[in-house]
Order: sequence, then C-alpha cells, then structure tokens
Amino acid sequence: MTALRTTPLTEWHRENGAKLVPFAGFEMPVQYAGIIAEHKQTREKVGVFDISHMGEFKLSGKGAKDGLNKLVSQNLDTLAPGKCRYGFLPNDKGGVLDDLIIYCLAEDSYMLVVNGACEEGDFNWIDSRLPEGLNFENISYETAKIDLQGPLALDVLESVFGRDFKHLKYFNFEETEFDGYKLIISRTGYTGELGYEFYLPADKALSLWEKLVADERVEPIGLGARDTLRLECGYPLYGQDLDTEHNPREGGYGFLLPADAYTDVTELLIPLTIEGRRSARHDDIVMLDGKEVGKVTSGSFSPTLGYSIALAYVAADAAEADNFIIKTARKELEAKKAELPFYKEGTARKKLD
Repeated sequence: MTALRTTPLTEWHRENGAKLVPFAGFEMPVQYAGIIAEHKQTREKVGVFDISHMGEFKLSGKGAKDGLNKLVSQNLDTLAPGKCRYGFLPNDKGGVLDDLIIYCLAEDSYMLVVNGACEEGDFNWIDSRLPEGLNFENISYETAKIDLQGPLALDVLESVFGRDFKHLKYFNFEETEFDGYKLIISRTGYTGELGYEFYLPADKALSLWEKLVADERVEPIGLGARDTLRLECGYPLYGQDLDTEHNPREGGYGFLLPADAYTDVTELLIPLTIEGRRSARHDDIVMLDGKEVGKVTSGSFSPTLGYSIALAYVAADAAEADNFIIKTARKELEAKKAELPFYKEGTARKKLD
C-alpha cells in the first residue's frame, strides 16, 4: 500500500485531538469536537480548515490563455487579473475529469486549483494538451491551503492581518505579504458562508494556522463538517456528485455553460429532502412509481435545517417529478424534490462595503 501523504499541519491535528482518516491519499482530520458542533461553529462564528490536500498548478507564457481555454469550461477571455472562476475539466466525451477554480494572476498567467485525488491525473491531462513553449508547473507540494469560513471571518482576517479587507469581493483575490512571505488571499470557500482561502508556502502554514486558531472566535473544523456544510449549499463533491460519466449540464451546471455545450443529457442531478434524521447514502436507489430511476450521490442529516437532504442522479424524464422513494439498506424513505441551495441564509455573497 502507498503511504498516506501528510500536510504541514498533520502533527498539529494529531496533537490537538483530531480524528485522522485517509482522504484523497492524505491523512486528514475528519473531526475535532464533533461534526455537528463544528458545523454549527462555522455557520454561526468562524471555522478554520486545513485544505492542503488540494492540488495547485501554475501556467504562464505567451498563449497560455488560448491554450487553457481549449481545455476547461471556463471562459478565460472574460476572466480579468484578480478574479477567479469555478468550472470543469472535461474529458473528450464531455464527462467531468475534475471541477476546479482558475485564478487569473496576470495576462497569460494562471493558477489552477484542483481536487487532491485528481492532482496527478489532471496535471498530466492538461500538460499533454497544452501548446509547446508554455511554463506549466505543479506547485502542490510546496503550497499549503487554509480556509477561514464563517459569518465573522472578515473580523478575524482583519484582526490577524492588521488591515482592511472589505474591498475584496466574492470570487476575487489578491496577492499580498504577511510576516515576510507572499501569499494569495481569495474570497472563496466551500461552506456557503463568508470566507477566505489562503494559498501560502507550506513551511509557513503552521505559523498562520496558530495565529488564526488563537482567536477565541475560531475553532478548527474537520472534513466531516466540511461535507455537511457544502451539501447544505448544494455544492458538488467530485467523485460522488460529479464524475466522468456525467457532463456538467447533467450535474446541474448548465447555467455556467454556453447554450450549445454538452446538450446530450440522459440523467440530471436533483436535490431531495427527507423528513427526520434518517439519511440516504451514496448509491442508494431512487424509485419513481415502482421503477428504479437513479441513485443517490450524496446524503446527510442537515444540522442547520433539522432534516435529511440528498443529491441524486435520476433519468432526465423523471427529473421533473416531485416525490420519490429512496431504498436504503434498512428501509424505504419518502423524498421530495427541492431547490438548491437547501440552506438559503449563507453569508458567502454578503456585501461588505
């Protein structure tokens, strides 16, 4: 077996009572105080997440924009320096190899942020399809990623950094300096709350992490609560809700695509709600009128809403139905089609100035 990789913060997690589990080839903290407590902390105050398992690439050189534009779903012609955009890395058939955020650092200069489990495959796929003469570099091993998320995130950020960040708009970022090193601060996140993501040298991660958790408003948050937080907002998880067998339109992201892109739709990802605490799980069967029409991709009890929620791929001709049955290992659950996001009170897009 291949040994699990660690992040610059793994020993801190271990020393501070985190439960560590394998995730995306890394040893990662799934929880500290408990998933529900950490979920509530992030929704009401601030949580800090070690997301250093993610992959980061840099691309630069004359023609970088045009070369990358042919490989991703984002329209880089309209992506200005200082802005970033969510989208997809499709394969030759339109299936999703990964979802990713692209940062425009300058003209013909980009940073790509990909899922940790896809890092090597993504890099090789892109590298083999870029024009010659570009500088394409995998900087994942030298880069740490820390996420600060929650309604009070701006207050904590300004307190720790000692300067104003109200000017930073949603899906905007800036390169700055702190404690003698350079880093990127991005107003993005995966929780639905006001938040900031830090990309910094791996050897500086512990110092910044300790400054953040020293604030009494902040608690460390594991991957367990990160999953329930993202599901409440309807954010997809690659490998569950997005995969190579479904295109971005089937995954619910037609609004990010040109009208003529990926029009071959056989299944659609839909949101479902289930009364009570019993939740559906990945691969549970979805039934309509006694027939199997799809499978659950993600499911969990929603700590904020007080009932269970799920995402499921169902046949396109069944996607407009209102009521479904989910067959779990123990029993059948009644499910109703919902609208995303499940949780609609998030502060992520809050205007700050």
